[in-house]
Amino acid sequence: MKSMKNIGVLFDLDGVLVDSEGEYSKFWGATGRKFNVGGETFANDIKGTTLGEILQNFPESERDGIVAALHKFEDEMEYPYFPGVLDFLKALKANGIPSAIVTSSDDTKMSFLFRRHPELLDYIQEVITGSMVKHSKPDPEGYLLGASKLGLAPEDCYVFEDSMQGVEAGRRSGATVVAVATTNSRERLAGKGKYIIDSFLQLSVKDGEVVVS
Repeated sequence: MKSMKNIGVLFDLDGVLVDSEGEYSKFWGATGRKFNVGGETFANDIKGTTLGEILQNFPESERDGIVAALHKFEDEMEYPYFPGVLDFLKALKANGIPSAIVTSSDDTKMSFLFRRHPELLDYIQEVITGSMVKHSKPDPEGYLLGASKLGLAPEDCYVFEDSMQGVEAGRRSGATVVAVATTNSRERLAGKGKYIIDSFLQLSVKDGEVVVS
């Protein structure tokens, strides 16, 4: 990756900053099977999708129960950072590089996350949730809003994403996409983002620029 200067950084959350996608795959895989929805790939197909759109797959009479079960699951989840994430966020802040989270998660889930990680709010300037957009990824709406909230053009932002839907949303926004090979392999991500990284441990911030080692 070339050095990046005078930019903003827009992060997806699950599978990028916190290692939680596996837990969601368990929940939605089991829920899809319970209601015979979406087939074997359902949990993967909905990654990056807002809860409202996911619920459209289920009978209306079951949706409130599914939401309640999901929030109970999220309340009990751990949200471990991926290695290097917190140090990278600290370095961005120290160098005056603004950042935002752009997630399909709802506000209730985010309250659980911030209860686990209150320090995260010290390093992130803006949070865009699924309740703030009308269209799920791969629509670029969330990333366009994130850039706007930071006072930047999308072309001046880097998007960090792990899902195929999210990578496409970042690309459509006009931002430079950094694909993180956590949920998907490097081979599957090849050609989708401008850069592919395996870990935030590859990244550092020097003299106001983000570089990869």
